[in-house]
Amino acid sequence: MNRAYRVGALGAGLAAAALLAAGCGYGGAANAGQPPDTQSGQQLFKQSCGNCHTLSAAGTSGTIGPNLDNAFAADVKEGYPQSVIENVVLDQIRLGSGPIATYTTNKKFTPQTPMPANILKGQDAIDVAAYVASVAGQSGYTTSASFASFGTNGEKIFKGAGCSGCHTLAAAGATGTVGPNLDQIASTLTVAIVAQQVTNGGTVMPAFKGKLSPAQIQAVAKYVSSSAGK
Repeated sequence: MNRAYRVGALGAGLAAAALLAAGCGYGGAANAGQPPDTQSGQQLFKQSCGNCHTLSAAGTSGTIGPNLDNAFAADVKEGYPQSVIENVVLDQIRLGSGPIATYTTNKKFTPQTPMPANILKGQDAIDVAAYVASVAGQSGYTTSASFASFGTNGEKIFKGAGCSGCHTLAAAGATGTVGPNLDQIASTLTVAIVAQQVTNGGTVMPAFKGKLSPAQIQAVAKYVSSSAGK
């Protein structure tokens, strides 16, 4: 059975292991500006991060990036201060993930698209870091949703696989700004073009080959091409 390992910077997970031990961060303290607003942080997390990360308190089940409950559950249990976790999360937002690869039992590394640096900035980043630190791992370990659970429902795949967090698509209620606005480029989005992009990824978009089945890729491609600009 293949077991995938994300190597290099495992989101908050490996960063937490190193930085929590040191009790410091690289980008400056999260509390250096005005007090964080965790309510705002929750909304921002759902909009910008939840499609990639599982965080039970936020009701998100993204599987592209690390499960944040599992990344911090042990640290919470060991009693690390919330302020330290907050700074770890803030550094991760500022620095991004760095190089990432998938390692399988055939002993091959496949490069993956990393989390971009500064996906949120300024007070927004501080608010999200404070929110994540206040809830991540508080109830122990959680289970991420499986891509298989989306079946071949194109809309469910689009929302559940993280597309809606990066792209604007009115039909899906998606307002992401990391990737292209799909409604604005609707005329170029044939099923073949969308399927190729989903399969291979590009720029900051991860490749979904091996994560989504060929039938799922076709389903989400048909959904996007038929819904964009509507």
